[in-house]
Amino acid sequence: MSGSLSIAPWISAQRRALLAQRGHAWLLSGPSGLGQYTLAMELVRAWLCETPTADGACSHCGSCHAVDVRTHADLCVLMPETQMVELGWPLPEKAQAEIDDKKRKPSREIRVDAMRDAVQFSQRTSARGRGKAVLVYPAEQMNHVTANALLKTLEEPAGDVRFVLATEAAHQLLPTIRSRCLGHTMQWPDEPEMTAWLEGQGLTTEAATAFLQASGGRPDDALQWARSGRSPQSWSQLPRAMARGDVTALSDASPAQAVDALQKLCHDLMASRVGAPPRYFASADLPPAPGIGPLSRWAKALAKEARTADHPFNAGLMLEALVAQARNTLHSRH
Repeated sequence: MSGSLSIAPWISAQRRALLAQRGHAWLLSGPSGLGQYTLAMELVRAWLCETPTADGACSHCGSCHAVDVRTHADLCVLMPETQMVELGWPLPEKAQAEIDDKKRKPSREIRVDAMRDAVQFSQRTSARGRGKAVLVYPAEQMNHVTANALLKTLEEPAGDVRFVLATEAAHQLLPTIRSRCLGHTMQWPDEPEMTAWLEGQGLTTEAATAFLQASGGRPDDALQWARSGRSPQSWSQLPRAMARGDVTALSDASPAQAVDALQKLCHDLMASRVGAPPRYFASADLPPAPGIGPLSRWAKALAKEARTADHPFNAGLMLEALVAQARNTLHSRH
């Protein structure tokens, strides 16, 4: 995690507001792509910083450095192991050994073992004397047992530990967990502000506009799209490529990304069919919309595919089947 210099202005404003509040547990919620994880990290950095200000951490002290290099003794991060690997957090030694020995794959949910370690962590004395912090992300990835273990700690917290939970699905959390936290709904910035920020990250105005549309107006997701190496043109050309049955248009996408892209196309065609504006594509890029019947069947089929897209039996075959399904739907007249 880099220092605060690259933090988006809407995250900075929310950080300042939250740091002015008193409490021991925060729940940051809202749709994906609005910066929950970034804001959670900013709060943690400020809580543990040796010389914090009302605007957050100093980014220069030993504590800030320890957070940046993922070695802070007073920070406990609870995430699915797959997410920890993706975000550069080291796994616990036992978990890493089991995965290295091929005894199991990295977990896609927050494991009970990790939560038990976090409970023990919260009861220990602070190593650096600035209190302790526990970050849970994405919080909806706790199973029932894990969530109950966290609930007990939230109800009876040790004096010097603070929690921040970040989620894209707050409704999936136990109501008792939600009630123990100060709730914060992530702010959705306006388009000129998002475009200016994306341009500051090195995108052209055209790319910023295109990727914001592709992500449904979610700035973090738009930046991820841009950094994945895709061109704005490849997104605008996708609908007609699907009408042709052109598999190469999705060849650089994982099955999960392909399903997501096709769900967006299906959404916009449904909107177009009932006279509403599209959300993810420009109207001019959409082929003629088939009937509501074929689109509804396609939407159901894609929702089913989404459940297994992270671990398909054969990614290549799945992609071909997805594109064939898209082409058939787009040429359907029933």
